[in-house]
Amino acid sequence: MTIRMDNLEGLTLAEMEEMVANNRHLGCEAMPVNVAYPLIELVERVLKRQQYRKLSKGQRGVVLRFLAKVIGRSRAQMTRLVRRWMDHRCVEPKLVKRACFARRYTAADTALLAKVDAAHEDLSGPAVLCIMGREFRVYNKPEYERLAGISVSHIYNLRRSEGYRKIRVKVQHTQGRQVSIAERRKPDPKGRPGYLRVDTVHQGNQDGKAGLFHINAVDTVTQWEVVGCVETIAESHLLPVLEAILHQFPFRILGFHCDNGSEFINHLVVDLLNKLLVQEFTKSRTYLTTDNALVEGKNGAVVRKHIGHGGIEASHAEEFQKFYTASFNSYLNYHRPCGFATVTRDRRGRRQRRYRAQDYQTPYEKLTSLV
Repeated sequence: MTIRMDNLEGLTLAEMEEMVANNRHLGCEAMPVNVAYPLIELVERVLKRQQYRKLSKGQRGVVLRFLAKVIGRSRAQMTRLVRRWMDHRCVEPKLVKRACFARRYTAADTALLAKVDAAHEDLSGPAVLCIMGREFRVYNKPEYERLAGISVSHIYNLRRSEGYRKIRVKVQHTQGRQVSIAERRKPDPKGRPGYLRVDTVHQGNQDGKAGLFHINAVDTVTQWEVVGCVETIAESHLLPVLEAILHQFPFRILGFHCDNGSEFINHLVVDLLNKLLVQEFTKSRTYLTTDNALVEGKNGAVVRKHIGHGGIEASHAEEFQKFYTASFNSYLNYHRPCGFATVTRDRRGRRQRRYRAQDYQTPYEKLTSLV
């Protein structure tokens, strides 16, 4: 609600005192100085009309309470305004004086910094400082004199300034969408077989022809390993072989873990795992290479050791797949011993893995020992 009061300077002292006494519950909101000039003029008119200098102490208190009520100022603020009128015969808003520091780096320096960043593709602050120091001390360019002594932290301050952003415009490209397929964590089998680690091994190219791909699947607990082979990692070649690999495990598949490659992180693989009633589908975490270290080690110790690193044409994938299914996978699981480490913790709580002679078993022997 807004109340407008006119001819306030014409009120008598009694009327002012009655207005203040009868309207104690009303309050006026103080206006900013830059929009309160009409109220400042009202103060001057009231003080002149009431001949404030000739009033007694009690009468001056009535005028002060009235003005404080009308313009929404505190008693202390009102006293300062009246004191200003008593000294200078006018009530002018006192401008705020703020400390003004000299600007050391000019707009030309900011533009020069933007030019250096554009030429060197936004290097780090220390690297840019080194470049500008060399421009002044080695190549004797006077325009770099001030920037040669700038601090690294102030380089980032200038980069955030409005003048810099007007010159050096950065475009934020569309970020890649995060794929919601699979859960990003390390699987925890808790001693149960059925949690697989899966990876692909490219055999390389030869004479400009694409090589075949090996698919390696290893159980985390028993190290039961099944290897397959495909011409390409496209869905048309990968899915039938992947399904055949999963059917070769002698236990139910409970978990499927892989890297972040698109050959496994897709909806077709999800549908296949759902059809086989696989409970967990996980993928490796960023910068944690140990999440899929088991199958990575098998890639070198099994696939590369027996098949080699030389390029093999993709047309031979079917023969390799028959060889793996008929002979190689049986050798890996029934005749090739694997090391199963004994894990202990030292006094500092660190895990220590030790391999003893009795810890070497074939995957079949390890599986039967768990039954």
